[in-house]
Parts: sequence; C-alpha cells; structure tokens
Amino acid sequence: MECAATTAPEAPEVSTRIQELERDLASRGSVLVAFSGGVDSGLVAALAHRALGDRSVAVTAAAETLAGEELDYARRLAAEIGIRHEVTVYSELDDPEFRANPRHRCYVCQGMRMDRMLEMAAEGGFASVCDGTNASDPGPDRPGLRAVAERGVYSPLLAHGVSKTEARRLARALGLNVWDRPANACLSSRIPHGQLVSLPKLRRIEAAESELRRRGFRVLRVRHDRTAARVEVGAAELFEAERQWNEIEARLLELGFERAALDPRGYRTGGADAA
Repeated sequence: MECAATTAPEAPEVSTRIQELERDLASRGSVLVAFSGGVDSGLVAALAHRALGDRSVAVTAAAETLAGEELDYARRLAAEIGIRHEVTVYSELDDPEFRANPRHRCYVCQGMRMDRMLEMAAEGGFASVCDGTNASDPGPDRPGLRAVAERGVYSPLLAHGVSKTEARRLARALGLNVWDRPANACLSSRIPHGQLVSLPKLRRIEAAESELRRRGFRVLRVRHDRTAARVEVGAAELFEAERQWNEIEARLLELGFERAALDPRGYRTGGADAA
C-alpha cells in the first residue's frame, strides 16, 4: 500500500532498506504509532501503513506542550500518508513533577505519553506500539528514551540502525513532504531546567515562535528564561533575524516578555540551559 504522496525514484539500497523495515512492521501484526508529525514518526507511520494498511493507526498526544501548529501539521501528514489518525488529549501540567521541570523532565513527559499510547493500543487491540526514535538519538543525557525503552515500546528505526540523515532519505524516497522539515521538540524544552513550566509560559512561547515562522524562519527556538526571551535561529538565518530584530523584539514584548535578545550563536540543542 503506497502513501498518498507521489513517490520519488528509489536507489537500490534505499528500496532494500524500506523493504526490511516493512517486513519487520508487518511481522508485528498490528501497530499503533506514537505520531508527532516529525520526520521520524512520519516515516514509521508511512512504513506501517504500507505494511499493515488498516491494521495501523497513528496517534498524536495533544498535551499542553504541543503547539497548535504542530497538531495541524500532524493531521495533514497523516492524511498525506493515508493512515488513520487519532488524537489523545491529556494534561502534563497536572503532574507536579513535570511542572517542577527537573533535569529528567523528558522521562516524566515521555512516560505519560507512552503510557497513554499503550492504553490506547490495548483498547484498540493493537499488538505493538512504535515510535520514531532513530539511531542518532541515543546519547548520555536522553532520559526520555529510557522511558520509552522501559515500557517496551518498539523503535524500528533504532533497531535497524537508521540515522536521522537516512530517515530523511527514506522519507524523501517515499514522497513524504516532511522529509526536510526541521527537527522540533515540545514547548517545555524552551524553559531552562529548574524553572517552573506553566501554561502562560507555554502559550507565550508558542505565540512567539508562530510569529517567527510567519516571518519566514524555519530553524528556531524562543527560550523562555524567567521573564526574558532568548531567540535562536539557524546560522543561515541570523542575518535576516538581525535585519528584522527591532520588529521581532517589539512583538515579543507585546506578548509579555519583559526583555528579549537574539542569540548570536544561533540555534543549538540544549540551548535552554545555556548561560
């Protein structure tokens, strides 16, 4: 079963890789995919749909840390793939440990998310829950991956050694428009560890990043450090951000930040905790 997008010609090694992954997913009988709408979960959802058809479903966790634009994109991507899409709504902010924003916040967050996926899989009669963890993800400080592994969630890209770069190549071969989408993370990742996660902060971050996307920026984070905004954009976009900075800063102040700054180092992972 092909995804709805027009597929690109496949190199022999790409075709072989896709077939390996499809055979693996088909062997599971039925699959629920934890689906954020990013490259990796999009690729897994497309492969699952090709391998299993109606015995696959993509489920997006819509807690407070998921931006509305991200949910909209996930819906469009699921429609592009042709896979059945469901949305589960719950509150991460109901958990005091999550709100406290410890260094293992991602463990708490992913634990809640995967527990919900496992519940839905059991209710729907799906044999496996899969996610989009790839072979580039594991590292010394990835507590969220530990939560996934502890719950027995299967990560086909990780199991087959598919890196982020290869995941993009496979997604492109399948004709998925998400193949070159910049990586993203939940909105709470913009708040330094140890600083409280609250709904006003999350909505302020969401509105600020939406403004920057509207201005054409693709790789971006708005870090919410106490009452200040620190804007990170991709290295190639720094000049344009500097050119527009007066307007951007004024908008950020309107949104409730007491001050704002453009980080001259540009976007980098883990930037929320940078001094």
